[in-house]
Amino acid sequence: MPTDFGVPPVADENRAKVEQRLQDVRAGDSVPETLRVEFRGRPIHVEVIDMPVDQLYYNPATHRISAQRAYDPVQEDALTKDHWSDAGQSYLHQLLTAMPSDPRQRDPEFDKLKESLRDHRQNEPGLISREGVLVNGNTRRAALKELGVQSIRVGVLPPSCTWDDIRSVELSLQLRPDRRREYSYINKLMAIEEQIVQGLPLAAIAKLFHTSTPALERDTWVLGQLRDLVKRSEHGQIKLRLMDFEDAKESFAELYRTYVKEKDKNKETADTLLEYRLAAIVLDFAKTDIRSIRTDFREKYLERHLPEGASAVAPEVPKAVSIPGLNRSVPAPSSETAGARALTDTLLRAKATQKSVSTATAEELTAANSSMSSLRDAFEESIQAAHKANRDRKKRLAAPDRVSTAVEELQQCVTDLVLARGNNSLDEGAFDDTLLTLKQALTKVSVEASKSIQLPGEGLSWLRKAVADER
Repeated sequence: MPTDFGVPPVADENRAKVEQRLQDVRAGDSVPETLRVEFRGRPIHVEVIDMPVDQLYYNPATHRISAQRAYDPVQEDALTKDHWSDAGQSYLHQLLTAMPSDPRQRDPEFDKLKESLRDHRQNEPGLISREGVLVNGNTRRAALKELGVQSIRVGVLPPSCTWDDIRSVELSLQLRPDRRREYSYINKLMAIEEQIVQGLPLAAIAKLFHTSTPALERDTWVLGQLRDLVKRSEHGQIKLRLMDFEDAKESFAELYRTYVKEKDKNKETADTLLEYRLAAIVLDFAKTDIRSIRTDFREKYLERHLPEGASAVAPEVPKAVSIPGLNRSVPAPSSETAGARALTDTLLRAKATQKSVSTATAEELTAANSSMSSLRDAFEESIQAAHKANRDRKKRLAAPDRVSTAVEELQQCVTDLVLARGNNSLDEGAFDDTLLTLKQALTKVSVEASKSIQLPGEGLSWLRKAVADER
């Protein structure tokens, strides 16, 4: 995307109209309305005027729909060629009114905004450049335009405003905690990336986005994974778009936590686990289902359910991969990781085909649907089996875990007894009563454990003897 979009064709006319209306406001009897904005690192108050809705332009650099621009390649191409044309501005209007995760559908949040503007008009002014480009208030302008409202209240930025200023001011306004309509997940990730590319320190970006540095590190990792997934999905003219992952925010956040934890133990195992969980995300499984995918997922569960052909071993990978320009090599991924990656790639390409109804052939769509369906069935059966195994494992470990907790409490009891002896504070009667309760509980544990364990070990043998000696 370009960094300088130039000016609209009626820029001179808008400059003259803005200047005239600013003079009218200053010459009036009432106190002029102002709007506080962050401009070049400091707060300023800009004057507010009324401008014709139809004479303003949507901002082609708005962060609100950065990812969604890729929704329609034909319209995106027209928008890129001329951001101020009727076709380009119409496409921006369409995206501003659509759901971020699926621009084919109308966004209910937009309709709520439209209803609010119809009933209450504007509560807060928008913001424009002198040339009539909306820096803030693009969605409100879209709603007012559909309502047939003739004018919109807007603050006016200084004449020296550049495109870098427009981006920064829009971002600072949209990231205020009191904003009603936040950026979509992917657009927020892209806005963070933009700030990093501009060289802003992570601590400053974290402050701007009202988040933490560790959260920014997670978000940049996620966006890197998303861009890699888009690249891996590409075949011919077909590929996924970043916006296709709008609804996977929580799944990717959990994936990051799991990957970092596993990577500290074994990077190769972590990379393999990453691929299987990415495959599950592509198949739209819930994060609660994805949790059942662990390092032994393929060997124990998935392999037996994979359709014929999908379970084939991935092509043999080289023992090392050279780094161009550095004359150095690093270990290549294991065959297990390569196989997991190949499976994920298959799913990515199939999903990209499904999303490309207008460009894919009927045969390609049929093959993609069949592949996605069969692999989803395989993953669903495998996840259910893994979930059941995890649940059974927890049941098996429930009794030992409770005994371990009791042991920890008893060890703490020893410390408490020492302290109580020092200040003579032990309630001996209550302590004795509790010991009798403990004796009864241990007797019951001995009886039930003896029913379940045919060949008792040293621990249960001790318990049975201790209980028997007290009878």
